[in-house]
Amino acid sequence: MFAGVNSWEPLQTRDITNMIFNIITRKTGIEKEINDFLDQVSQSGLVFQNGAKFYLRGKYADFDRVLADISAIEHKGDALKRSIVEHLHTKTLIPESRGDVLELLENMDSLLDRFKGALWRFEIERPEIDSMFVSDFKELINGVVAAVEAIVKSARAFFTDITAVRDHLHKVSFWETECDKISTRLRTAIFRNDDLRLSHCMLLSDFVRHIEKISDRAEDVADRMNIYVIKRTL
Repeated sequence: MFAGVNSWEPLQTRDITNMIFNIITRKTGIEKEINDFLDQVSQSGLVFQNGAKFYLRGKYADFDRVLADISAIEHKGDALKRSIVEHLHTKTLIPESRGDVLELLENMDSLLDRFKGALWRFEIERPEIDSMFVSDFKELINGVVAAVEAIVKSARAFFTDITAVRDHLHKVSFWETECDKISTRLRTAIFRNDDLRLSHCMLLSDFVRHIEKISDRAEDVADRMNIYVIKRTL
């Protein structure tokens, strides 16, 4: 009897948590829309990665094509988010859970916007990036994309198996730290280059920080998600 009671409580907590998100997703008919929205966030990172690397290689025709792709992804993501928000406001039965989901959607959407903004900054300012910096730029780009992909996986788990969220959250912190190291190394190399004008150094350094801040933002979202998880599992 006592063994049954001891094993019942954690099972009940998990079942209640799953029931909450079944109501939010399957019961309101928005499970597919949430998955599609998270696909757009993930896709925006891959498109940013390709676009930035095309720019670094001087393949500007390919880069221009990617700009169109990222704009299309943003439009689709915005449409999905509006539809999900409408469903949550009209059909969700648990307001406190709805608030967390709405905030999570906004936070995830901000990552998509940052990828788009970073690509358009390349287009608008057209920085000259010396070949000696290209390798570190690519490494930084890969790092921020990996950080966002980890937070996307965390968000998917948030809606399907909340106990698995932390399996991915720690990777966000790892990649944010790596991006910080790469950024510091790259910016130091830029300012140590005597062949570059100070204005050029400042432009490149600002570009590095602009890209690095995507991983900072991913870590901010991870911190918020950790709070959501704690609230849902109490």
